[in-house]
Amino acid sequence: MPGAEAEIGRPRRLLPECRLLTPMAQCRQFDSSSKQTDNLQTQKIRVNQMKRVQNAHRLSRRTLFRSMAVTATAATVATQASTRQAPSLERGSVILFQGDSITDCGRDRPKQSEPNNPAALGTGYPYLLSCQLLRDHPRKGLKLLNRGISGDQVPDLEQRWSEDTLDLEPSLLSILIGVNDIWHSLDGDSLGTVEDYERGLLALLRRTQQAIPGVTIVLCEPFVLRCGAVDDRWFPEFDHRRQAAARVARETGAVWVAFQSGFDEVVAKGTEPAYWAEDGVHPSMAGHSLMAKIWREAVGI
Repeated sequence: MPGAEAEIGRPRRLLPECRLLTPMAQCRQFDSSSKQTDNLQTQKIRVNQMKRVQNAHRLSRRTLFRSMAVTATAATVATQASTRQAPSLERGSVILFQGDSITDCGRDRPKQSEPNNPAALGTGYPYLLSCQLLRDHPRKGLKLLNRGISGDQVPDLEQRWSEDTLDLEPSLLSILIGVNDIWHSLDGDSLGTVEDYERGLLALLRRTQQAIPGVTIVLCEPFVLRCGAVDDRWFPEFDHRRQAAARVARETGAVWVAFQSGFDEVVAKGTEPAYWAEDGVHPSMAGHSLMAKIWREAVGI
């Protein structure tokens, strides 16, 4: 059948690709298009998420570098302190605690002239340290005093320094000051900048060393915990004030007590910051106990 052979040998015409689809095929095609659209949207979301992560990483790196700078300064001072001999306690030595509310801690001021009076020492770390030092040095006849005043900043210390420090002729002077200098600035009631804080604190220590030759000065690191009243507004200025205090300790040869590092360490182990200081500033019982521990390890008595 020649006609059949010719039909077999003739190229078969292909149907066009675009043709009417059954309803089921239309649904499949729609689903495929929807999936492509969903994939594009998913890709856009992922890209935006990656951008946010990258931005957060850049911020965290900046925060990390600032923290490393502060820690490096404190570590330098701490290293110098670790090579220093512990101060000697002569018989009758006067140990004076000076500062703000963290040191004051509800002390009975009318009784402040009485050494070793529990009420006059308050309920915080000065009281705990006094108990321990009197226990461990029973033959020394130590005289422990507290002159911390709630709300004080460095300029407040300057105004009362002669009466509340120099006239008492301490053998060992412990100072913790700085948190109010920034806290009040958040309310527009600060008495100075970071530079003013550093300059004023340095002047106090120099003045003390000139007036009382041989005095051991213990400079405590200002500290906060990130909870309660302490929020992002505190930073990075608070870190700058910590650095300033560390520089003053280094320049004057004062013993440096790294309170912030100590609190950071225990929080990193899993405890909530509020456990150590509910408002982020004023320590709890546990917080004051930790301060006493850190203080004794740093000072060496």
